[in-house]
Amino acid sequence: MTRQLSFTKMENELLPKFRKMTNEAESTVEVQKFFIYCMQELFSNAFDGQLELQFEDVELLPEREPPFVLSEKLKSREEFIEAWSASDLPQIVGRFADLALNRYKHLAKNPGKTEAKMHQRTATGR
Repeated sequence: MTRQLSFTKMENELLPKFRKMTNEAESTVEVQKFFIYCMQELFSNAFDGQLELQFEDVELLPEREPPFVLSEKLKSREEFIEAWSASDLPQIVGRFADLALNRYKHLAKNPGKTEAKMHQRTATGR
């Protein structure tokens, strides 16, 4: 019988911070960045700092299913392969990607409103 690892506790710790960041995102680019930052933190915690994601190791791709892609370099690492296949990491990353995708789509539907808000903040110095 194989042992199933769970990273749900880490997911629950990161979720409020991630929701706050994505809700405050003013562009689709920011949503993509926040998703990557969150995944970097998740993987760092999950692997006790032994597996550090680079910025290019994970990407949010709204037109794909699932809406994220992991680099071949990352997927070829033995410690990643073991954890990915014997844990809930795929589901957790998928849930974060879905949350990011919802915000991404909302911002993509209203680009003029988003740009106006950004320009307003720039003009007022915030």
